[in-house]
Amino acid sequence: MAGFKLPEMALRLCVVPLAVASLWEMTTNRQVDDTYGEVKFSDLSGFKYLVGINGIAAAYSVVSILLSSFKSFPQYDWVIFIMDQAVAYLLVTSASAAAELLQLARHGDREVSWGEVCSYFGLFCGKATLSLALHAAALACFVALALISGFRVFSKCPPPGVADSSDCSDDPKHAEEQGK
Repeated sequence: MAGFKLPEMALRLCVVPLAVASLWEMTTNRQVDDTYGEVKFSDLSGFKYLVGINGIAAAYSVVSILLSSFKSFPQYDWVIFIMDQAVAYLLVTSASAAAELLQLARHGDREVSWGEVCSYFGLFCGKATLSLALHAAALACFVALALISGFRVFSKCPPPGVADSSDCSDDPKHAEEQGK
């Protein structure tokens, strides 16, 4: 498990600037057109969701980095595994919501008489695309983190409730004592 510690920390550290940059790009995203008016991220719920999830991902990454030095409670690995999974899923759902909005903005939907708007609000669409790309990079980091934390948990710990939590240990001496 020690072989994954450095890559895991690097991924957690990478998530913070990626998520914050995506959040910043989207929250500062607005454009005014003399003919068509103003558009801003807060007008679209999918973009507001993306901003919120980026904030959660960045905050969780910072907290998990700080907690990594305090592995004092027995179920630490399970908690990190579950939280990594949850944040990865939240990032997927928010990326999907934002991608759908961008798709509609770029191409419209003739069936419901929605026209494309990116030809009028190109700067807005460009910043939203950049924000989504940064968000996707943070998602890729969390997919890797979810795999690493899953590997760590399932290679050394039984599922909760199946065995005593004292069976989970990084200490080889403790593992030998449990095997006796």
